[in-house]
Amino acid sequence: MEMKEPARLSRKKMFAVIGILAGILIALVIMLYLMIIALGNRNEANLLEAGQALHYTYDSHNAPNGMTLHVLKTRPADVTLETINNNITLSGKVGINGGFFYGEQLLSIGVVDSIPVNKEIGSFGTGSENVKYARGTLVWDGASDLLSVQVASKASELKVKDHTRFWAQGGISMSLGDDARWVEQTVKENAPFPGDDRLRSAAVYDEAGMLYLIVSETKGTLASFREAIIQTVGEGKLVDGIFLDGDGSSQLLSSDASLPGDNRPVVQMIRIVK
Repeated sequence: MEMKEPARLSRKKMFAVIGILAGILIALVIMLYLMIIALGNRNEANLLEAGQALHYTYDSHNAPNGMTLHVLKTRPADVTLETINNNITLSGKVGINGGFFYGEQLLSIGVVDSIPVNKEIGSFGTGSENVKYARGTLVWDGASDLLSVQVASKASELKVKDHTRFWAQGGISMSLGDDARWVEQTVKENAPFPGDDRLRSAAVYDEAGMLYLIVSETKGTLASFREAIIQTVGEGKLVDGIFLDGDGSSQLLSSDASLPGDNRPVVQMIRIVK
């Protein structure tokens, strides 16, 4: 008995099958794309909702020297310091990066109500000291609701009215009231890479006691960053502040802006919580 060859699809039918498969594949790709967009929009909406519930305002400034600054303005009572070991933009928490660090060790003072924020790490790198150098530390005294910059090596040296109601963030003195000697002070405090063009961050305050958390979008020297802040932030009423960790650690997250630095994780952040 003669065996018949299996029926072969005509060229027309083969093209039709290929067209159907291609259509299904395109539809799946479109559905996946729409799902990703929807998820992104939902995350942005959630962040926006969280940001709107917090007491801060956002602004950006283009300084005459070419630096672009992003600024979160808030009251110090609405702020805390927190260990995150993550990139700020991935934390879902509104604020900016804090002090210097190495690995998981915090090398700047970071204390809230006399408790080091990185206390779980052990005896070193907890946030109880500015390691190696006495450095400018921004201190909020909750009892008087006042900010000050105090140069200190250890958190125990800081002067506040109530040691159970304050926070202190270590950095480098900005000396906004001393244009003649501010560079000399940064040298004493061993400010890293002052003459390099790098991303920068800072925390400053004005005569009314408002706190400004600042991260640059553009790179610049320590001097150009300080100049940009004086020219654009606080309407000429700034009192003092500190430089924070910079370069790839300069990070910010709010419902208005997201600056990841170089995407590295940071140990600690200044977080707006109210």
